[in-house]
This record gives sequence, structure tokens and C-alpha cells, in this order.
Amino acid sequence: MLTFFTLVTIVVLIVLLKTFVVVHMRESLVIERLGKFRTVLQPGFHFLVPFFDRVAYRHEIREQVLDIPSQTCITNDNMQVEVDGLVYLKVIDPKKASYGIGDYRNASVNLAQTTMRSEVGKLSLSRIFSERDSLNDKIVKEIDKASDPWGIKVLRYEIKNISPSRHVLATLEKQMEAERAKRAEITLAMAKKESQIIISEGQRQESINISEGEKQKRINLALGKAKEIELLATATAEGSQMVADAVNKPGGREAIKMQLVEQYIDELDKVLGKAKVTVLPEGMAQVKAFFDGTEKLIHPVKSVGAQSGRE
Repeated sequence: MLTFFTLVTIVVLIVLLKTFVVVHMRESLVIERLGKFRTVLQPGFHFLVPFFDRVAYRHEIREQVLDIPSQTCITNDNMQVEVDGLVYLKVIDPKKASYGIGDYRNASVNLAQTTMRSEVGKLSLSRIFSERDSLNDKIVKEIDKASDPWGIKVLRYEIKNISPSRHVLATLEKQMEAERAKRAEITLAMAKKESQIIISEGQRQESINISEGEKQKRINLALGKAKEIELLATATAEGSQMVADAVNKPGGREAIKMQLVEQYIDELDKVLGKAKVTVLPEGMAQVKAFFDGTEKLIHPVKSVGAQSGRE
């Protein structure tokens, strides 16, 4: 009886285990009935038909991270680089993930490696570093397009490391040194150019200042000369006016003639005294007339003086 009871208990437990199933929040179950797909169980408590229904596949419905092993890729400019990365995916359709592909994880890794080699081969080495985000997006699109029949969704792809070979690193180092030297030469040339421009601008401004100074100097000299001429002309005009006024007065003409005679005699005396050869003017005969005229001018003056003395 004990053995029979034990057997019945075991059978009941097996039937209960086959009848009730609990699905956790992080997974989904694919149920088959007699070897044929029946349904997909979502998280919760479910009943099954014993010995007819069975749990065929269990799928993780959370986001999964798959490590892409490092591999050698050839760039567009024939440079060897070691590239590895991470792919993030999620099971969207458990049925397709169960029957559409044997192992979607392994298939996703291989597809990511193949796509990565293809996309890296389209770019040069320098563009791989500068267009890293764009490269990630292209790989995601290609993997997601190919993995759609598998019932999974590729969320993103991230390149972890890009490691050029030693030969490539040496070449890049030389290229960087040449680029730095080029930039240094360009900077020095630009500095020299700016210095020459500043010096030429200074010389130009100096020449302008000097020419402006010379111009102002000439203007000032011209204005001074004009003022001087104006003052001399004014003085000469005033003197001429005074002489004219004096001549028009009584005895003015006689005084002028007397003064001219005295100046003539003085100048003649100077010429005769300095000259080694005595030269007499052609009108020497008229000198007596000058003296006679002078006597006539002096005599009335003496008479007037004598009368004034007697008075």
C-alpha cells in the first residue's frame, strides 16, 4: 500500500507540474502541443494540458548585450585595424526567435562582425575615427534589416576599440609630426605676414604724417610771406601817400628836388671816389643848372631866415 501511495503521489506531482506553469516578468515561454506551436505565454500563472502541452523555448525578453570579439579589418586605404564592439538587442517576437533561427545570439554576433568588416572597408582610417557615430548607426541599420525575420530588434551598436597595427601606428605618428610641422610653418608664415603688414601700415602712416606736416609748413610759410608782402605793400602805399601829400603842400616840390640833388651828388661822389677811372656823366653840363636851381631854392630860404632874424 505504501509503495502504491508513493507512486500515486509522484504521478500527481508530475501531472501538477505539467498542468501549472509560472512565467516570470523577464521571460516569455513558447508552448507546443504535440510538437506544434500553440501559443506564447506572457508573464503570469498559466494552465497546460498535461502530456499534450510542453514548454518548448524560454526567451529572455529584457535587453541583452552581446560582446563582439575583436577582428582584423582592412580599411579603404589598405590599413589593418583591430575592431571590437558591443551589440544591444531585444527579443520582440518569441515565435520567430524560436523557429526563425537556430541561435539568434550566435547569428547576431556573426552578422555584426560581417557588417562591421563591410562598413569599415568603405572608409579610410582617418574617417573611421572621425565618423565613429555614423559607422555605429550604419551597422545598426544593416544588422536590424537582416535580423528582422529572427524576431529580434537591434537597439544599438557601439565600437569599443579601434587598434591599428604597429606599422600603421608608426606611419600615423610620422604623419602627425609632419602635420604639426606644417601647422607650425603656417603659423610662423602668418605671423610674419601680419608683422610685415603692421610695419608697412606704420611706415605708410609715418609718410602721411610727414607729408601732412610738410604741407602745413608750406602753407604757413606761404601765409606768412603773403602777410609780409601785404604789410610791405600797405606800408609802401602809405609812404607814397604821405610823400604825395607832402609834395602837394607849399614848397613840397622844391623840397623834393633839393633832396634829389643832394642824393645825386652823394651818389656821384661815392662812384668817383671808388672808381679807378674817372667817368663823367653825359649831362655834366647840366650840373650847373642843378646848382643854379639849388641857389634859387636856397636864396629865398635865406631871405626868409634873415627877415625872421631881424624881426
